[in-house]
Amino acid sequence: MNGSAVFDADDPVVGMVHLPALPGAPGFSGDFDALVERALADARELEAGGADAVLVENFGDAPFYPDEVPRHVVASMTRVATEIRRAVELPLGVNVLRNDAAAALSVATAANADFVRVNVHTGARVTDQGVVEGRAHETLRLRETLDSDVAILADVAVKHSAPLAERPVEELVAETLERGKADGLVVSGPGTGRAVDADLLETVVARRDDLGADAPVLVGSGVTAGNVADLLAVADGAIVGTALKEGGETTNRVDRERVATLVGRT
Repeated sequence: MNGSAVFDADDPVVGMVHLPALPGAPGFSGDFDALVERALADARELEAGGADAVLVENFGDAPFYPDEVPRHVVASMTRVATEIRRAVELPLGVNVLRNDAAAALSVATAANADFVRVNVHTGARVTDQGVVEGRAHETLRLRETLDSDVAILADVAVKHSAPLAERPVEELVAETLERGKADGLVVSGPGTGRAVDADLLETVVARRDDLGADAPVLVGSGVTAGNVADLLAVADGAIVGTALKEGGETTNRVDRERVATLVGRT
């Protein structure tokens, strides 16, 4: 699979649809139809503002299940992703927090989406959910079972986590691409909305290039209208959430003007 073929644009901006709490989560509003309508409105605003792709995520479901969400979460995510697929023509991705790659891949395949983001694809990380382990061996085999062409974008040193033991980033990149067979990489800062370390980003891109891998490297957090041009001079694309929301607040609705401003500076 050619991971770079996921997006139709050079230097794509992937806009986030951060879902409020889904049914069963502590913060659920009780009105699932309203939740779906909000997700559709956000996706349409991203498209109208010029974003190149949409990534839907169960952001409001904290505290997150570490690695396997219940069936009702899969059902809710499938409903939302399917509705977004019908509403916009952009490439669509799915991320099921905290790290349920099997659920994300299943939802994406059922909804005819294009890619998934997997926070821990290989190795293991210490998180607020405990130790989260990668399941690349299961994810790749499930993709074969489903006969799916959904691309896998895997994080390197994902945000909101720490390593069990320090290892060179170059090794993590090589193992994620060569042994984990990811189609693309995501590099983020330490938390949601926080800037990526420039040296880390450059190291990941350089190692990808050394390996001769045809896999895009996307920035996964902290992208703003002020830094997007500099970041995309190094990376191949960006996943953007907070900077595209009303008032720059992660949980607010998508602001079309903010989307257009950021996209205009790429």
